[in-house]
Amino acid sequence: MNSVYLCIDFKTFFASVECVERGLDPFSTNLVVADESRGNGTICLAISPRMKMLGIKNRCRLFEIPKNVKYIIAKPRMEKYIEYAANIYAIYLKYIAKEDIHVYSIDESFLDVTHYLKAYKMKAIDLARTIMKDVYDTYGITSTCGIGTNLYLAKIALDIMSKHSATNIGWLTEEKYQKELWHHKPLSDFWQIGSGIERRLSKLRIFDQYDIAHTEPKVLYKEFGVNAEFLIDHAWGRESCTIADIKSYKPKQTSVSNSQILFEDYDFKKAEIVLKEMVEIKSLELVEKDLVAGSISLYIGYSKDLARATGGMERLSKSTNIFSELDEAFMKVYYRTTHKNVPIRRIGISFGHLSNREYEQLDLFVNQEKVEKERKLEKAICTVKNKMGKNAVLRGMNFQEGATARVRNTLIGGHNGN
Repeated sequence: MNSVYLCIDFKTFFASVECVERGLDPFSTNLVVADESRGNGTICLAISPRMKMLGIKNRCRLFEIPKNVKYIIAKPRMEKYIEYAANIYAIYLKYIAKEDIHVYSIDESFLDVTHYLKAYKMKAIDLARTIMKDVYDTYGITSTCGIGTNLYLAKIALDIMSKHSATNIGWLTEEKYQKELWHHKPLSDFWQIGSGIERRLSKLRIFDQYDIAHTEPKVLYKEFGVNAEFLIDHAWGRESCTIADIKSYKPKQTSVSNSQILFEDYDFKKAEIVLKEMVEIKSLELVEKDLVAGSISLYIGYSKDLARATGGMERLSKSTNIFSELDEAFMKVYYRTTHKNVPIRRIGISFGHLSNREYEQLDLFVNQEKVEKERKLEKAICTVKNKMGKNAVLRGMNFQEGATARVRNTLIGGHNGN
């Protein structure tokens, strides 16, 4: 029995939610979701379908919108979007078991409907229409859908085919994919092929999926390594991964990370404050999850690409989740690798080689009583923050000039919560 997948996406989700909340039609209303308090250069998280019809690109900046276009600016409300997404997920559960649903992003999900079509006595397109209508009738959100015989084809049917369908539904089999999309351009329209990969392929005189499928594999493996396997399989419309595989996947190594783009250029000392705040936030997460990190990674990006990004990874002498120890490790990397006189705009940190604290190796040269006292304090801080809010307990550094934690603690995904 051939597998059948649906990939359902909501049209400009954030903008559609804002229109629905205002009783407006997103297909006849000019609306952008953006925080204008961040300046005219702030990125629009979404624009309404009506603005797309005018040729305005999604994810544009406010100043890029033509002056003659009048529009509503809606401040991002992430809690509201999460609420809508959760409610729509509940609609999916009316038709499909959670084991057969993979939430790909806040506004996009894969549904394995293979074993439901016979039970519902429906074709895949009829089930897709039923679910999409239920979402629209209940919440006023218009969706698009891709139908495919594997996850990749469902995604491509959504991204490319549904845009040219009056029903907002596209479908693909391997044969249809090869017949209709082998010569589709640009290659960057295809899932997991970005502009960088497209440029590398063009240097090999490869310009479409047909070219990839008919290029000597050793040429692709030489250029892309093991990732060539995915390019080749996808060029033929093949994908072996299933939703069951995704749900059963267990990574060999785990990590937690955090990054932020600063609102303005920071000098070396001001950026150090933000870095310390980020380390504290993630160390508390480790404490709460009873995990310890065996390595750290730092990324520093500079304003207007005045210098190449710096940073690096470092293995720790012992696994830990104590803020003072992690802070010391990050400061060593920061001071060793960061340019002192170049303005900083991006900071990223990561904790790797995570393991349960019960496997933590003790250090004979460290005052374990002091370490345990600090860990208990941090556990208490986690308890208070969970109960009273992230800003219920703060350090002195959070009040220094340039600190961002107090503001970011009120955001969801880096954006306004409500």
